[in-house]
Amino acid sequence: MSAVFTRAWTTLITLFGVAVVVFVVIRIAPGDPIAMMLPPGASDADIARLRALYGLDSSIFTQFVVWLGNVVQGDFGTSISLRQDVAKVVLSRLPATLELALLALVIAVAIGGTAAVLAARFRDTATEAVVDVADGIALSIPDFLWGLTFILLFGVAFPVFEISGRISPRLELPFVTNFYLLESIVRFRFDLLANLLSHMLMPALALALPLAAVIAQLLKTSLKEVMNQDYVLLARTRGFGQTRALLREGLRNAVLPTMTLVGVQFTFLIGGTVIVERLFSYEGLGNLAIDAVINRDLPLIQGIVILFAVLFVAINLIVDLLYAVLNPRLRHG
Repeated sequence: MSAVFTRAWTTLITLFGVAVVVFVVIRIAPGDPIAMMLPPGASDADIARLRALYGLDSSIFTQFVVWLGNVVQGDFGTSISLRQDVAKVVLSRLPATLELALLALVIAVAIGGTAAVLAARFRDTATEAVVDVADGIALSIPDFLWGLTFILLFGVAFPVFEISGRISPRLELPFVTNFYLLESIVRFRFDLLANLLSHMLMPALALALPLAAVIAQLLKTSLKEVMNQDYVLLARTRGFGQTRALLREGLRNAVLPTMTLVGVQFTFLIGGTVIVERLFSYEGLGNLAIDAVINRDLPLIQGIVILFAVLFVAINLIVDLLYAVLNPRLRHG
């Protein structure tokens, strides 16, 4: 129970620290959001009226106290550029980013896991060497550069995938939720699913490749270690082939450290959506964040950053809980 309270306090302090840093940094950054809203030649009275409207006419400390008090009550303010409630705008874009990040995670686990199993199964052979080279290439190229490469290859040279937007405008049906991918699957609308995947595959793959390389390297190392353990050797003596022993005994025990890494890396993967979404004009939270920065939309920037921080904390907490469930030694420690 004490661990739960400790974790709760740590989470609150982390979120408070993020709120303080973000609030102060964007307040002292150059640029006047009010001046950007008004046309050239606006009167001082108009400027003063808007400053008062958005609470920018008081000290930074007073602004922070007022903002934090409102946030605790679920009020993140009004977007300066969109003139809409920040919470509604941010939550409307969140499903698109979550679906993109989860698709990227699935691709990364599939590619990285397969590569690791192949390298461990065919260790010290040409197959392992090929996997190592591919890992090095995937890891050394950042996600946004992969995105540019895919746009040139599959959007310009060989236009087989959509490289802009989230779904074709002609198919924008009245979705009940903003989880388009999930909803198209539940409703068996495979025409929508195909169109969505055509838009999402390239940005998801760009995000997934560096993570897949990390997964492959760590899982391969873990597999090699467990394959020398007694229980795996015992399985071999019971007639298990090397591949069966690797998949049935080795993979189950080697996956725990990799799972922790995947959880941590998933938070970075969500952060990577900011640039990749912009490249593909994908209508997610990352794209919205860049627009907010360009427009100096302070309430919107604060809302997006706080939401990202909550996501990071929640993902790490889920990973810790899953790790404890899958590893009995931690539950009894």
